[in-house]
Amino acid sequence: MPKLIPAAERLIRARKLIQNAREYPVPTTGLGKSDLSYIANVKDLLRQAKDMIKFISMTPSATAEMKAEVKKIYAEIEQADKEILSNNTI
Repeated sequence: MPKLIPAAERLIRARKLIQNAREYPVPTTGLGKSDLSYIANVKDLLRQAKDMIKFISMTPSATAEMKAEVKKIYAEIEQADKEILSNNTI
C-alpha cells in the first residue's frame, strides 16, 4: 500500500514539479520548443503537479490557507504552461 503524503508536502512537491517543467531542457536540434516529445514531457510534469494537489481542497482537514495555496498553485501551473509552451519559435 502506498504511503500517504501530507498535504503540506504535496504543495512543496507540486511547486518542485512546476520548477522542473520550467527548467526542462529545450532540444537544440530539430524543432526546439515545437518538438512533440518536449511538449509532452513539459505537459506531463505540469499534469503531475495538478494530480499532486487536486484533492487537497476536498479533504475535511484542509484549512482556508491551504485551499488558498492550492488555488495559487493552479494559477502557477497555468502561468507556467503559457510561458513555456506559448513562446514557440520555429
